[in-house]
Amino acid sequence: MEDNIKNKLYELVQNGESSEVEFKSARGGFPGSFWESYSAFANTNGGTIILGVQERDKKFILDGLSEEMAYKYKKIFGDCAHNRGKVSVCLPREQDVNVVEVGGAYLLVCYIPRADYSRRPVHLATNPFGNTYRRNHEGDYLCTDAEVRRMFADAEHENHPQDAIIRKGFTIEKDIDIASLHQYRQLFVSLHPAHPWGKITDDQQFMEKIGAYQRNVATGEHGITRAGLLMFGKSDMITNPAGEPYYFVDYQEQLYTDDPRVRWTDRICPDGTWEANLFQFYIRVYNKLIQVLPKPFKLLGDARQEETAAHDAVREALINCIIHQDLNASGNIVIRRTETALTFSNPGMMLVSKQQYFKGGRSICRNPNLQKMFMLLGKAEKAGSGVDKIMAGWKELGWDTPVLTEEVQPDYVVLTLPIGKTHQEDPSRRGKTHQEDPSRRGTTHQDAILSKSDKKDIRKRQIEEFCNEPRTFAEIMDLFKLKDRVSFKKIYIDPMIAEGLLVMTEPDNPTSKNQRYVSAR
Repeated sequence: MEDNIKNKLYELVQNGESSEVEFKSARGGFPGSFWESYSAFANTNGGTIILGVQERDKKFILDGLSEEMAYKYKKIFGDCAHNRGKVSVCLPREQDVNVVEVGGAYLLVCYIPRADYSRRPVHLATNPFGNTYRRNHEGDYLCTDAEVRRMFADAEHENHPQDAIIRKGFTIEKDIDIASLHQYRQLFVSLHPAHPWGKITDDQQFMEKIGAYQRNVATGEHGITRAGLLMFGKSDMITNPAGEPYYFVDYQEQLYTDDPRVRWTDRICPDGTWEANLFQFYIRVYNKLIQVLPKPFKLLGDARQEETAAHDAVREALINCIIHQDLNASGNIVIRRTETALTFSNPGMMLVSKQQYFKGGRSICRNPNLQKMFMLLGKAEKAGSGVDKIMAGWKELGWDTPVLTEEVQPDYVVLTLPIGKTHQEDPSRRGKTHQEDPSRRGTTHQDAILSKSDKKDIRKRQIEEFCNEPRTFAEIMDLFKLKDRVSFKKIYIDPMIAEGLLVMTEPDNPTSKNQRYVSAR
């Protein structure tokens, strides 16, 4: 009986658009904590709230609600969801709220969708401060005032872009790295030889055209924008207290080495040896990242084509990381290259859901001036098609599908581009030459190693690396886009714990809803 109830509940959850779920008892009435979870799901990634059941030690205990009581709770939900004094916005549609019979008892199943950025923060009562919630690995938590303000800033980003703010007191002559600016201008002219902006001789006028310098006609205020300072500024001027004092960009290369004392095999960060503005960071890091890509063997006419769709994918991923960062959030851009993946981490929340991100077609950018500067070099998309380039580039290589995750406290968006493939080779390709099967061209030595390795061992290594910080069971499964919880636990999690590769954050309570798994390394 218990297994049947468990399977039915898992089915209810998996039928929704999110794997996040919160069980709440309703035996003593409609739970007040429901609305905290409502706000938390709406402000994070959406999720499902199920009233009328508790989960204890992986056992589901039904409240035994009658059908009449379940429908009563449904009406209470509907009345409160449309009451602005209770919650700021009603998100669920009629089909998102259902009464379901399980094991002879009735449940109220409410799917709470992720709120659009323009409707966040979703808060309780009428004051967002002190009444706004989000989800982290421990459940619902009360947002700080700073988090709430960032949500309001995101909602208004189209009218008040964060990178368009004029940084008072900074001048082109003293605070801009002229070498970086002129390098950018030379690239622009080489790409657009007939463009009228290429004939502008004055640096300030050119910077005005690209959004690096701004004049506010209404106030008379003028000066270098936040985007201009970040893109072309001198390192010590960018981090000036009047600029971006917490600015830091970081490229970390962690390749295999026999020396345990070596933490990074290469690193690019503001160390005083170069002007660490975003333009120079992009150039240096892009040239490092493409070293992992197979050498192209394609001809365009009579000339060898030096770049492939995979190069476009890496370029797009790097630029997206730069232009979508939340300049007001804590944290900094971190790009990592390991033997198994390229990862791109930028601070802030996503302005669209993961479903919308992979669907494409909707261009929303926090920093439109930075976006414009890269677009003018032919390096960025504004039509929402950038993700298509990333997916197409990795598909052309035959490598594993890119994975996008969101982290909270601090907020980060992390895009992972796996290097190589962990799946078994398609039998239909066996025995074919490179000419017969173009998708096999450019295979690296690392590909050959990965294709011969045992799939289970490769995934274990990926889980170890992914769990360098505590992760939920659902997050680990989502890394591989798997759904069979029982099999995944039996094949990977339990053996890795037994082998000492993973440890539980709550070993004395294995079935705790707050359970996380972390690498033992």
